[in-house]
Amino acid sequence: MAPPSKYTPEFREEAVQIALRSSKTISETAREMDLNPETLRGWVKRYKKRNEPPADAELTLSERARLKQLERRIREVEMENVFLKKAAANSTGRRNALITEVRDGR
Repeated sequence: MAPPSKYTPEFREEAVQIALRSSKTISETAREMDLNPETLRGWVKRYKKRNEPPADAELTLSERARLKQLERRIREVEMENVFLKKAAANSTGRRNALITEVRDGR
């Protein structure tokens, strides 16, 4: 049987929240809190496993709406990209023809 933890559940929860919200690595956060990095890493891993929805979970209504919005924006950007590629190709071709005409004195 494992010995009782010297850290309270409240302390663990606070440490996990700090680690998740911080832009620092778990190791840096653990050092600042005088914890073993692997201890904090284990707490974070357990927290994520308990609190994150499973990968095959259904999307919420707001997530579905956001997904549709992003897909629509991707289609728009792809169409703009095709247009710009065509415009660049046409522009380059005309520019080269003009340069040739100028060189040839036409």
